[in-house]
Amino acid sequence: MDSILNEKLYIAGSFCEGKSNESFQIIDKYHQDEIASVKACSEEQVYEAIAFSESAFEKYKSFSMKDRSELLFDLAKNLKKHQREFSLLISAEAGKPIDYARVEVQRSIDNIEVAARYALNDIGETVNFPNESGLTGLIKRFPIGPVVGISPFNFPLNLALHKILPALVIGNPIILKPSPYAPLTLLSFCKLIHELGLPEGMLSVLMCDNDVASILVKEDRIKLLSFTGSAEVGFKLKSMARKKPVVLELGGNAACVVDRDIDVGEVAKKVCHGSFLYAGQICISTQRVYVHHEVFEEFVEEFIEQTEKLKCSDPVLEGVVVEPLIDQTHFERVKEWVVEAVSEGAEILTGGYAIDEDRNIYAPTVLTNTSPDMKVVTEEVFGPVVCIEQSDSFHGALDLVNDSRFGLQAGVFTDNIHKMKKAFELLDVGAVIMNNVPGFRIDHMPYGGIKDSGIGREGIAYAMEHMSERKLLVF
Repeated sequence: MDSILNEKLYIAGSFCEGKSNESFQIIDKYHQDEIASVKACSEEQVYEAIAFSESAFEKYKSFSMKDRSELLFDLAKNLKKHQREFSLLISAEAGKPIDYARVEVQRSIDNIEVAARYALNDIGETVNFPNESGLTGLIKRFPIGPVVGISPFNFPLNLALHKILPALVIGNPIILKPSPYAPLTLLSFCKLIHELGLPEGMLSVLMCDNDVASILVKEDRIKLLSFTGSAEVGFKLKSMARKKPVVLELGGNAACVVDRDIDVGEVAKKVCHGSFLYAGQICISTQRVYVHHEVFEEFVEEFIEQTEKLKCSDPVLEGVVVEPLIDQTHFERVKEWVVEAVSEGAEILTGGYAIDEDRNIYAPTVLTNTSPDMKVVTEEVFGPVVCIEQSDSFHGALDLVNDSRFGLQAGVFTDNIHKMKKAFELLDVGAVIMNNVPGFRIDHMPYGGIKDSGIGREGIAYAMEHMSERKLLVF
């Protein structure tokens, strides 16, 4: 890990110390030891990054799409050489189970290669005019200019790449602000970016407090904001961004519908994994499960059995599924929400206690007899808590899924094609995942939600649309 570790900011093609008096201490989430300390940047350094991004925008225009593709394929090759180191770093600073950290690094490699292939398919669109006009219309997409990305802790590499890659393919410089909980992965990744020989300012990675970061959101020279995080913060940033477009990938309280025509054991196992992987710290973790009353008791019995088998410990140990929550504040909030739900009538079927107070490990918890106004139902828990309730009918379960201000993704388990179509038509979510959990994601698919779960879509091709403007040529 030492060979890739970088504790410095990356501004305008150079590694440098932040010039603010503030520092961010990044700790190992299990051992609670400090891994590194990163000095925050000053306002002057933010303005420097913006200025260099403007000059890089002009220089990068000379890079052909073939040039861009080759650079990205080189980047993927370099990341492959350091897979183990990045996996360990993600596991340490983000507290991610090592198996899942390896998956993230591999997804990042795949994501880069997909972006490289998109760069080779820079094909415009045509417009059909009446034949008698003798005219041809050609549409081409052009980059909009410098953009800003704000990425979360839970996928410190891959979710940052969901912002960096489309920007580099289409031709936009990008300034990235990673989460203060887990910035080292992206700062270290800048070592690989640096080797590509991009114009100074095509990528800058800054650590700063919220007041300094607001400069990036408000600055007119920044042409788009792409944010992944909580709904509360996302919509606040949207109001600050004024006229610039925003892409918001926000949270949810993802639900599963389980019909009666399913293999109860297999589905219970799959939904359990989708609920508790990474201690539920994924915005599409299964949080609500609505099970047909005819199979409810059998499903719950299987689900509890699977839950109690889960390994909860140090994330670097093989097979661990539930690890420390990202910090004590989140840990205490999860505890409080469970206690509150029980006081209001919910029943704990398993869990409901702290495994390790010092390391912020909370037991995988299954609740039932919840009501629609409880926080564990209405809000995003972002922890190892799932609510399982019975439904009288398939359509009734769909209504329960929709009874939420969020609408990211939903999972539906049924072998009935008509019910599958009905779920797709009626569910108010960005994606309906059939016979799988809502946590399913392939990185180049259109990913995003409706209602309070966001605005816009990620996935290379879809993010490139947000980061570019159509221009029409008529001749």
